[in-house]
Amino acid sequence: MYLCGVNLTVMKYPIGIQTFAKIREEDYLYIDKTKEVYQLAKDGGYYFLSRPRRFGKSLLVTTLEAYFQGRKELFEGLAISKLETEWKQYPVLHFDLNAEKYTTPQALVSIINRHVRQFESIYGGSDEDMALSDRFVGVIQRAYEQTGQQVVILVDEYDKPLLEAIGNPELQNDYRTTLKSFYGVCKTMDSYIRLAFFTGVTKFSKVSVFSDLNNLKDISLDDRYAEICGITEKEIRDNLDEQIGEMAVTNEMSKDECYEKLKKQYDGYHFSKKGVGVYNPFSLLNALDSRDFSDCWFASGTPTFLVETMKRNHYDLEKLSHEEATADLLGSLDSIDTNPIPLLYQSGYLTIKGFDPRFVTYRLGFPNEEVERGFSRFLFRYYTPASQERDSFIKNFVLAIEAGQIKKFMSLLESLFAGQDYQLMGDAELYFHNAVALIFKMVGFYTDTERHTSDGRMDMVVQTADYIYLFEFKLDESADEALAQIEEKQYALPFAHDPRKLYKIGVNFSSKTRRVESWKVAER
Repeated sequence: MYLCGVNLTVMKYPIGIQTFAKIREEDYLYIDKTKEVYQLAKDGGYYFLSRPRRFGKSLLVTTLEAYFQGRKELFEGLAISKLETEWKQYPVLHFDLNAEKYTTPQALVSIINRHVRQFESIYGGSDEDMALSDRFVGVIQRAYEQTGQQVVILVDEYDKPLLEAIGNPELQNDYRTTLKSFYGVCKTMDSYIRLAFFTGVTKFSKVSVFSDLNNLKDISLDDRYAEICGITEKEIRDNLDEQIGEMAVTNEMSKDECYEKLKKQYDGYHFSKKGVGVYNPFSLLNALDSRDFSDCWFASGTPTFLVETMKRNHYDLEKLSHEEATADLLGSLDSIDTNPIPLLYQSGYLTIKGFDPRFVTYRLGFPNEEVERGFSRFLFRYYTPASQERDSFIKNFVLAIEAGQIKKFMSLLESLFAGQDYQLMGDAELYFHNAVALIFKMVGFYTDTERHTSDGRMDMVVQTADYIYLFEFKLDESADEALAQIEEKQYALPFAHDPRKLYKIGVNFSSKTRRVESWKVAER
């Protein structure tokens, strides 16, 4: 729903605004999630929710804060106004760990101390020489005694310190110890607590952060809360149809075409095996505000530790579009040293595409075109030699393919691998495999490509309006052998009656020099 009184023609989109009270008081768009908020809050308990960045976690936390503060006026016209009758006021302790750079052990202690001191100014202080966890115990106890109501604890982006310390085991261990001690208070003060709610991008479960809080319920894959963050297509059609129409006119397309493009660009996230797809709200609202189909989510920043984790684990990039994982794997970062998939899923770069009940496994893939295109471009910087201007390379490569200029695009491919510091490249076959996969994935955003892999080797089909290219890549063999495989496996057969000009191209890569050693071409 919208806030009552919002004028559709002057819609105010809450881009970058994460406070529920401000959104309601200043007439910004609000998609009603209060039915789920009520469901979550009515029974109390201890909850954890994982969602990607820019997905509305902070808005959800401030909505819970306003609800437990009994601010009934903010919820007029929303679903919860018909469900809640008492509107009790509870003491709320809201910790936001997002607004800090965590580079030293003291950074985490400082921000926790800042919050505790704020609560002590309300409910009474204690000796600041005491441990933070002991002061937290005192705040909870005094808040309960002074108000007569149990305490609500909200922790937003609990994992920010841990994520920033990935790659620094000593610092991360220090943060774990601090957080474990602090969060463990919730278990010891159970009788004083109405609800505790933690959000984050990732879940560090068995690495001791929540080991003392073993009654924490993870609702990240719970069907009941699959839509609690993000925006569904039904919510768009119910609330934003007029704005979609205006965007369609701006981009000279029909409304149905606009809906379809928005869906391909920003939809596709799934957070349970049965849950409907949801749109990334940050990307969708930015697109509607500017009336432009831009890649907003990636423009807002992609952490380099993702790539470092993938490279450290020698991850095969071809698997990104068809990974499989169990619920246990998706819900924890315990295996981060050996498997980057939990991090990729929890960060929003992969999402649930299907569920196999027989083996209780989830099939994963890119949620939408914005993520696939943006992540591929991001990876391209790290998996191809640094001496090339990559955007220019892809543009010139595609233009040469479209013009049938084989020597030119093969010269570009050769130059991409020339002059690089191959001492840093690791396993030659995987390096070549990943680099070529990314090159042709990027090409595929502008042309029609198909990839097939077998035993670590790759064949590629690239189609343009006038040409068909059949590529076969070999490692430490020969271009002749690559061409022979195209003939032997009859890759050209599906195009027997196609009038376009067809080229068969065999390429051999040398693991010794880390370069394209030779290539040959044959016409149909």
